[in-house]
Amino acid sequence: MNPFTVLNGLVAPLDRANVDTDAIIPKQFLKSIKRSGFGPNLFDEWRYLDLGEPGKDNTNRPPNPDFVLNRPRYEGAQILLTRDNFGCGSSREHAPWALEDYGFRVLIGTSFADIFFNNCFKNGLLPIVLGAEQVDELFRQCVANDGFRLKADLAAQTITTPDGKTIGFDVDPFRKECLLNGWDDIGLTLRHADEIRAFEAKRRTEHPYYFA
Repeated sequence: MNPFTVLNGLVAPLDRANVDTDAIIPKQFLKSIKRSGFGPNLFDEWRYLDLGEPGKDNTNRPPNPDFVLNRPRYEGAQILLTRDNFGCGSSREHAPWALEDYGFRVLIGTSFADIFFNNCFKNGLLPIVLGAEQVDELFRQCVANDGFRLKADLAAQTITTPDGKTIGFDVDPFRKECLLNGWDDIGLTLRHADEIRAFEAKRRTEHPYYFA
């Protein structure tokens, strides 16, 4: 996965609590196990006025003008501002896949569902938990200022606003190291590729009957 170091990104405000994974990526799109291609159907039932289906051409679908991501001022946003309990519901890993494929790298909210929170780190997303007053203030600034951006620095564990205010956040040291280096579970395993090959060679010598 792509390493995460510093991101200076446009912010989009999704002012809803308890956004579940079926809203993030509806169930009909879960047939594929590839990590790519889900971005066009992120928040599908909210983004469009008709029913989305796998393989359907989205270019001619009627967009919902009231949905925040359809507003031109938030086009290209890489930071999603959310409310309580984002990512609740089923444990589908397709939810962070869809967010990442759309272009988001950072999620900021007051709380995230546990499994979704874990899946974000495994797929290159940085979920940041802040206090309710801090999130309220970021929502206020985002809505009030067109083109509102934040700088997220993982190494320093800080968010910086356009006026220079710095907000610190907590992150598990192991998850932080994995994100900084772009290590998913497979990447972590491959760091020990030489040891694995040595073990398999020794095993083949000591127990050749396993390989007959």
